[in-house]
Amino acid sequence: MSTNKLKVAVIGLGNIGKTVASNLVKGKREVILASHKIEDANALASALGVLAKSTDVKTAIKEADIVIMAVWFSTIQELFKQYATELQGKIIIDPSNPIAPDGTGGFKKIIGADESAGQILKGLVPSGAKLVKALGSLGAASLAGEGFQTPAKVLFYASDDKSLSNTVETLIQDNGFEPVNIGGIDQSIKMEVFGELHEFGALGKAVTKSELKQ
Repeated sequence: MSTNKLKVAVIGLGNIGKTVASNLVKGKREVILASHKIEDANALASALGVLAKSTDVKTAIKEADIVIMAVWFSTIQELFKQYATELQGKIIIDPSNPIAPDGTGGFKKIIGADESAGQILKGLVPSGAKLVKALGSLGAASLAGEGFQTPAKVLFYASDDKSLSNTVETLIQDNGFEPVNIGGIDQSIKMEVFGELHEFGALGKAVTKSELKQ
C-alpha cells in the first residue's frame, strides 16, 4: 500500500485537531474525524467536504492506519489504556505538549523540566503500536496560517523507527509543511513547548529549512 493511501484518523477536534484535519483535506488527503462529542466531528466533516468523514473514537482508531492524537497529553494516556486493543499495529502521531494554564494567561510545564511528553508516552504505548512525535512544534495559528507556503515552512518529527520516515514525511507534506527529522523519541523535548525547536521556545516562529540552517 502506498504511504499516501494509509488511512488517517484525527482524534480530538480542538484547535490543533481541526487545523490538522483542514490542512490534510487541503493537501488532498482523506481523513476520519472523531471526538468525544460526535456532533463536533459531524459538523467538521460536513464543513470539510467529501474527503472527511466522522465517526466515534473507537471506530476511527479501528479504521485508520495512522492515528493523530490531537488531545491533551493526559488524555492521550487515558486513550492508550481505553483503546489498547484497537491501537495495536497502528502508527500513533503525538503532537501533544505537556502544559497547562499557569493562572496568569500563560502556560506552565506539568512534568519535570527535563522530561518530555514523547518519552513518557513511549513507555505507555500499547503493544504493537509505533509512536511518532510530530505536528506539535508549531502553535495552532501557525499550523493554520503557515502551511502550503513557498518555500515551505518546517515541521519537525522524531521517531525510533526509521521505516516510518516516508509515511510520516508524506503526512507532514500533506499538511503543507517540509518535514525535518530530529532523531529518536529521546529528542522530543527539543520540539515540545519551551524547547529549542518549538515556536514557543528558542525558535520563536515558523521557519523555512534555509532559515533553520542560519
